[in-house]
Amino acid sequence: MEILITLSLASGGYAFAESLHTSAPIAVVLMGLLVGNQGKAFAMSELTRQHLFSFWELIDELLNLLLFGLIGLEVIALSLSVNLMLPGLIAIPIVLLARWVSVGLPVIAMRRFSVFTPNTIKIMTWGGLRGGISVALTLSLPQMPGRETIVAATYVVVIFSILVQALTMGRLVRRLNRGATLEPPDQKR
Repeated sequence: MEILITLSLASGGYAFAESLHTSAPIAVVLMGLLVGNQGKAFAMSELTRQHLFSFWELIDELLNLLLFGLIGLEVIALSLSVNLMLPGLIAIPIVLLARWVSVGLPVIAMRRFSVFTPNTIKIMTWGGLRGGISVALTLSLPQMPGRETIVAATYVVVIFSILVQALTMGRLVRRLNRGATLEPPDQKR
């Protein structure tokens, strides 16, 4: 019953947001946050949590399988020329810089209230793996001038993320955290 309720919340929330001309994916994410946090804490038994989260993990795996199948089909359709690859190669450092800023500013602001492990910003910046959502968004673009360049650049960034960032993450964490200690929160408030 709980699985059916969450399915109806997801599909009904999506349709309702569409009828209001607002972001349907954001509405579904909000529904997931409410069910996953508030619902889990106040309205679910341990058995319900186990079944519900196992179901949604299975759905997640199936949708990722479908998405990466579409990625494979799109890669076959792309003509990977230098003109299409260059924007992707230029985008890699831009994406990393944007990730560094978007992670760094909140971490620096929160250091006064929370304890962070050393090198948190570096690790979270390098670990910001991009993939499924980026590709899904680019694949949903209508046929227009420049679409092929956007798709190719997105693929270059995603491939870099999967092949370079993901495969070097463990080594980076070990290297950065050798001999590191926790930084205490600022006591000068």
